[in-house]
Amino acid sequence: MNAGPGRPSGGGGGGRRRRRGRRPHNQRGQRPGPGLSRENKDGIYTAPMDHSYRAAMAGNNNNGHKGGGRQRPGFATQYPQPEPEPLPAITEDTNSRIFAFIEDLFFMAKIQETARKLNVKVEFVKSDKDLMDKMEQNGDEKPSLIIFDLNHASVKPLTLIPKLKSKLKKGTSIIGFLSHVQGDLKQKAHEVGCDMVLPRSAFSQNLPQLLRRHGAPEDVEPTVQ
Repeated sequence: MNAGPGRPSGGGGGGRRRRRGRRPHNQRGQRPGPGLSRENKDGIYTAPMDHSYRAAMAGNNNNGHKGGGRQRPGFATQYPQPEPEPLPAITEDTNSRIFAFIEDLFFMAKIQETARKLNVKVEFVKSDKDLMDKMEQNGDEKPSLIIFDLNHASVKPLTLIPKLKSKLKKGTSIIGFLSHVQGDLKQKAHEVGCDMVLPRSAFSQNLPQLLRRHGAPEDVEPTVQ
């Protein structure tokens, strides 16, 4: 019989109908495994949450095993800078090359301890007259560094710094430290001749390098850290 209208040609009264919208038999009811996408009722594909970032952030877990994955940028472990090597031992007759206008007992103790480890002599002065008297004892040797607490109550650093700068010229560096929020004071200190102005935290962190560099005798070449 010839195929009539609307009937497919071929035997058996009709060929296979093409199935639409059905999955292969071997994929029916299969749940997506880890890392596979899922389809919700709105037709949006979502992936399961990847928790591998936790291992990368954790570093070492409680069992002592290192976490997998790369460390995220900006979270690198910070290590303290190694302290510079101490200078040759000093004697009581060694002239001090560093003077400090500081009344904060905490910073005084910190500077003294750091100077002791580095074999550097630091003298604390209370006034400009006190500084001049100690400088006369050193003879022709000028100070290498003068440290100012720019919030010193009994000394007016902004008035004293330009006087010292004009007297000592370029042979002496003047460094001041203050709170990190005192932007106006920092600008004024630079204007009156302060060579370097640091926040307290930065000054404390760089203290060993500063003392080592300026406390070394002239015949000892300072190390660069």
